[in-house]
Amino acid sequence: MRATVIILAASAMQSARSMATAADDYVSLCSAPAEESSKEPTGTAPAGPAVAGHPDPVKLYPEYTGFTLSLVEEFNEAIDLDTDPIWTWSDGGLSEGQVRFVKEQIQFKDGKMTITAAEDPGIATQTCSAAEVGKVDKKPLVSGEFRARHNQFRYGRYEVRMKAPEVKAGNPDVDGNFISTMFVYRDAKFNHWREIDIEVTGDSPHTVTTNVLSADHTDKWSTKIAAGRQVHIDGNARATFHTYAFEWLPNSITWYIDGKKVRTKTPAEHPPIPDLSGKIMMNLWIFGKTAGFGGKEIYNNRYPMSNEYDWFRFYKWDGEETYPCAGMSTSCLTADDEFLSKNNPCDGQEQKGLLHGKMPSRPPADEFKNLEDTRRSPD
Repeated sequence: MRATVIILAASAMQSARSMATAADDYVSLCSAPAEESSKEPTGTAPAGPAVAGHPDPVKLYPEYTGFTLSLVEEFNEAIDLDTDPIWTWSDGGLSEGQVRFVKEQIQFKDGKMTITAAEDPGIATQTCSAAEVGKVDKKPLVSGEFRARHNQFRYGRYEVRMKAPEVKAGNPDVDGNFISTMFVYRDAKFNHWREIDIEVTGDSPHTVTTNVLSADHTDKWSTKIAAGRQVHIDGNARATFHTYAFEWLPNSITWYIDGKKVRTKTPAEHPPIPDLSGKIMMNLWIFGKTAGFGGKEIYNNRYPMSNEYDWFRFYKWDGEETYPCAGMSTSCLTADDEFLSKNNPCDGQEQKGLLHGKMPSRPPADEFKNLEDTRRSPD
């Protein structure tokens, strides 16, 4: 009898352990571990003295055959967007979007640049936009666009490590509406529209839009001037950092995600490969209420939402003989490069050129001065 009890007790204990193990397995199966960021490209060489921007003096950077590292931003320190010789901010706002770009929404902290879309708290803006070369309607939201001052970047490899925003904080799987970017764009599009994009959008955490545009003498987007394609990303673009890149050459554009080639465009496909220099830009914006691009579930959006940039790198193609100008100066820029390319009222650049045969409109002198004083005031 005692032996039977012992056997039954042992059997019960073994059964309990089996049930516990099964429960643990069940929990393990249903609760996926937290996703880790993709690995950064392996570095092999330090940035030399000729590398512009703000490279890390002790960091090793990857090398790519046929390309030379020319510009690095680590975002380890704040960049003065009014006085920096390479970078500034946009005062624009897309007509189809809900955001006005302002300097205040671009912040540098903890080794990263953060661009935040939020409800407008009453930040001072002028009616006329230097970047848009025209008036911008009142927008309910503000965000930021970090951009190069001049159209002086062309053939090369462009890399960024970034994390797209969460539509709802704490849940990267909820879809909504946003467009989180790194791209090259030629100002002003009224003359020559050239653009190459990486766009992470709010419609899925697992896809990225690659895009190229090329057109002359138009400021109206259409499918006839663009060739966009969605590509898959391993992992969640909102939960972790990923490395996005494209190599722009005279006869091809190749996009990469975490070192993996995801798309190549050749001259055989329309539109043509862009052939003119442009500005490097990074921004975050929200489409209008129709949610025509960037994700249909715009009703899920909760503000503020932020895009984070860990670093940016530009490698000049060794076959490029003109851009960027020596020392990142303006010495190589043509009149066409400088056509209507002012960025904001505080960049110290003259708005050169005519818009449809007329001088671009400007805000009243007192409005311009008040805004400029506000922008330059200490934070």
